[in-house]
Amino acid sequence: MRHVLAALMAVLIATPAWGQAYPQKTIRIIVPVPPGGGNDTLVRIVAQKLSDSLKQPVVIDNRPGGNTTIGTALLAKSPPDGYTLLSAPSAHTVNAVLLKSLPYDPIKDFAPVAGVAATPLFSAVHPSLPVRSVKELVALAKARPGALTYASPGNGTSGHLAGELFKSVTGAQIVHIPYKGGAQAAADLVGGHVLMMFPTLQSGMSYVTAGKLRALAVTSPKRSALAPDLPTMAQAGVPGVEIGSWFALLAPAGTPRDIVTKLDTEVRNALQASDVAERLRGLGYESFYMPPDELAAYLRSDLEKWTKVIRQAGIRAE
Repeated sequence: MRHVLAALMAVLIATPAWGQAYPQKTIRIIVPVPPGGGNDTLVRIVAQKLSDSLKQPVVIDNRPGGNTTIGTALLAKSPPDGYTLLSAPSAHTVNAVLLKSLPYDPIKDFAPVAGVAATPLFSAVHPSLPVRSVKELVALAKARPGALTYASPGNGTSGHLAGELFKSVTGAQIVHIPYKGGAQAAADLVGGHVLMMFPTLQSGMSYVTAGKLRALAVTSPKRSALAPDLPTMAQAGVPGVEIGSWFALLAPAGTPRDIVTKLDTEVRNALQASDVAERLRGLGYESFYMPPDELAAYLRSDLEKWTKVIRQAGIRAE
C-alpha cells in the first residue's frame, strides 16, 4: 500500500511540470516589414484573437529590411519552442530565386503553421485599349508583338511576376515598364502612358469603379468575393496564371508538432470569426487559411513555379 501511495504522490507532484500546457508566456510574431502595411495590419488583427484564445500576450515585432529577409532570418535562428513566429509574405518563396543568397532555406528552416490572408491580383487595362476580355488581350498582344506595355511597382514585385507569368503562359510579347512604387505605376496607367498592369484588388479596383481602368480577370484559383463579377484567368481562357499577395504564419523548423497543431487550430478559429472576416474584407483581403501540411505543399509548389518564371525571364532584384 505504501508503494502505491508513494507512486501516486510522485505522479501528482510531477504532473504540474510535465503537463504545463503551451503557451506559458508571451508569443512574439515577427513582421518583416515596417508598421502600417497590409502584412502588419492583418497580423495585428489575428494576433489579438490569438491572445484572447491562448490567454497570453501576442506581440508584434517589426523587423523590416532586406526585402523581408532580415526578419525572416531572425525567425530561422529562433528557438523552436512556439514562442517566436513569422508573418511571412508571398516574397518568402520569391526571394529564394530573386536574391543571390539567403541566410536560410525558405523550406527546410521553417515549420508552416497556417495560411492567414491573401488578395488576388487582376488584369487591368487602360480604357483606350480595344479589348474587353483576356482572350482579346492575348490576341491583340500577339498581333502587335512588343507594342503593348505593362507597368509594375518594380522588378521582382508581384505585379512584375504576374506579367511575366502571363507572358510565359500565353506567349504574348508585352514590354515590362518598372516603376518605383505602385502609386506611380497606377498613375501612369490611368494616364495612358502604359497600357496594362496587374495590381491587387485592394489597390486597383477603385480606378475600375471610377471608370479610369477596365478589369478583365482575377488571378486567383476561384472568383473573389471582393470582385465576384470578375472571372478567374482560367475562366477567361488562360489557365495557369495564378498569383496573389498572401501572408502565412511560420515557426522555426523543429517546433513540436503539438504546438504547431494548437497554433493552427487557433488561427483557423480566428479567421472563422465574423468580425475578423469583416475586417479582412474591409482591407481588401480574404482568408487564405491552410493547415500546416497543405501550406507546406503550397510553399514548395510556389517556389517551383517562381523558380521557372524568374529564371526564364531573367529577373533580378533592384
